[in-house]
Amino acid sequence: MKICGIICEYNPFHNGHEYLIRKAKIESGCDAVVCIMSGNFTQRGEPAVLNKNIRAKHAVQAGADAVIELPTVFSVSSAEFFAKGAIKLLTSLPSFHKLTFGCESGTKESFLAAAESTYETADFKSALRQNLKKGIGFVKAKTEALSAVGQTDCAALLRSPNNILGTEYQKALNFFKSNAEIVPVQRNGPTHNNTKLNEKFSSASAIRLAMAEGISPKEIKSVPTYTIQDLEKAPKIGAYKNIAVYAVLSTPPEELKKILDCSEGLENRFGILTKSFSDYDSLVRNATTKRYTSSRIRRILAAAVLGITEKLVRESLDSPLYLKILAVNKRKADSLLSELNDSAFPLITRNSDVAKLNGCAATVYEKDVFAADLYHFLEGEATYRPRKMQIISPEY
Repeated sequence: MKICGIICEYNPFHNGHEYLIRKAKIESGCDAVVCIMSGNFTQRGEPAVLNKNIRAKHAVQAGADAVIELPTVFSVSSAEFFAKGAIKLLTSLPSFHKLTFGCESGTKESFLAAAESTYETADFKSALRQNLKKGIGFVKAKTEALSAVGQTDCAALLRSPNNILGTEYQKALNFFKSNAEIVPVQRNGPTHNNTKLNEKFSSASAIRLAMAEGISPKEIKSVPTYTIQDLEKAPKIGAYKNIAVYAVLSTPPEELKKILDCSEGLENRFGILTKSFSDYDSLVRNATTKRYTSSRIRRILAAAVLGITEKLVRESLDSPLYLKILAVNKRKADSLLSELNDSAFPLITRNSDVAKLNGCAATVYEKDVFAADLYHFLEGEATYRPRKMQIISPEY
């Protein structure tokens, strides 16, 4: 069996995601599509609009063959560690053959070139430092540094968010010495950050914004029917924002400094800002600068809530982990689970399997449990929370 991987969040699952799964099946030539999906907290540093079990169910209904949870230590990290964490899980599978992802532009060859070019040479590091001193945000500083050292094609590629992630995926494949090939798929419809709803394809950002503005899920045409049904019951999890502010208020600067990307005095800036801005949105808005993006600020807040340090993130990359199976295609369950069982990491399909874990893997899993418990608390009583792997019949 050959496996094609997709790294995702599905926050929420929409028509563009369904399109990518179909393209992965066709263009990869693989026998199964396995998704590595963020759990209840995402890379934008906030809880997902629907819990991980519902989102995993949607992926299998759309045609994915299995959904594996990306540990929380990686799901609330920067693009580099998000990508490395997911690729670490995929490369534990001997049958991992291809990786498919959506992109704004570019080819397999251009992503390979971009991954190679962003390995830091002395000239690149010098140009990057100079840009950062000017107060330019990291992504822009990086692309301008690439242009400065003659890598203009790579710089152009890296100006789009999905292309940045695609390059990080290839870098992660190189890091883990994987021979798996990438299969970039051109995005259909609006860009990743586009906030306008469209009839067929809308970004997840646009869908979340529409829901926040009170638009009924029934009016959103760019999501499958099963997503609409669950979005109508989406929990109100605004209480998280108060928890996040409390986490920063109650964490000393020397402890905040231990969080990934909370550096360069940012830990002290939080202390100053919380004296003037006691609500989450104001805190994020006023902590955001050209240098520090709002996503970075939110990820730091999420890490403070969940107790995730940079040390734990880095240790997780160097240690054996596990594969927590959230959902599997009923038609392929037996053959696929047998294939996944050849992983270098133990499978977690029910609560009793946790006894297989020790050391760093046990600590990382505890963070997943805490994130799930917190999300469950935020959801309230009406919740869908299976205790074992879901076996789902696809819609197609």
